[in-house]
Amino acid sequence: MKIFHKLLIAANLLVLPYCAFSQSNPYEYEEEKPVLLKNEFVFGVNIHTSGWGFDFRKGKNLTAAKKRMFEAEIVNMKHPKEVRSVNPYFDNAKSFFYGKLNSVIVMRAAIGQQQILFDKSERSGVEVRFNYTAGLSLGLAKPVYLNILYPTAFEGEYEVVVEKYNPEKHYVDNIYGRAPFTEGIGETTVYPGGYAKLGLSFEYGAMHDDVKAIETGITVDAYAKKLPIMAETTNNQFFFNFYINILYGRKW
Repeated sequence: MKIFHKLLIAANLLVLPYCAFSQSNPYEYEEEKPVLLKNEFVFGVNIHTSGWGFDFRKGKNLTAAKKRMFEAEIVNMKHPKEVRSVNPYFDNAKSFFYGKLNSVIVMRAAIGQQQILFDKSERSGVEVRFNYTAGLSLGLAKPVYLNILYPTAFEGEYEVVVEKYNPEKHYVDNIYGRAPFTEGIGETTVYPGGYAKLGLSFEYGAMHDDVKAIETGITVDAYAKKLPIMAETTNNQFFFNFYINILYGRKW
């Protein structure tokens, strides 16, 4: 019994210093919670089923889990029947899209919201957000210009002339390739419309003020008229696209 008491006293003498230390430093090992950052700016690359482009966003927290987003995008929009061609009869001929009337660039501006579904502590360091956006979409249709071959007075020699594509007079055998993109910019036609977007964002940035995210979802663009992208085929007034955004940015 005396041995038991001596052991108990020795145990208390060993434990008490640690208890006193822990009481004097109650928050020594408590993890500090990060400060809520209210603002966010991100930019990135947009890859969608009809082309690609760039995305810019400015966000502001409404609550700890909800954020208002202002978005601007610029993307190109291709027709599903675009096929790259080349004149088989001439060496060094540039490629072109046979039958393409206009190159279309889409400019979007919108407002939306993001809602956190799962924070990083719930999903092994990945924050999952749901977002929805709606706004204006402007389709800018620039006429396609091509290098056209015309025979000269000398047999076997040709002259190259830059002309706007005309399906009634330009064919694979007399098209030498695409002209510089700047040709025809002054003839660009604007097609006003609107767009909406739904997506899921997966934010995996290791730093509290750092944004690294991959977002995927669907966009819908609608215009008052069909966009004349291709000749001799049906053009679209509504565009449905799946997209992936790779985004980087900062919070403050």
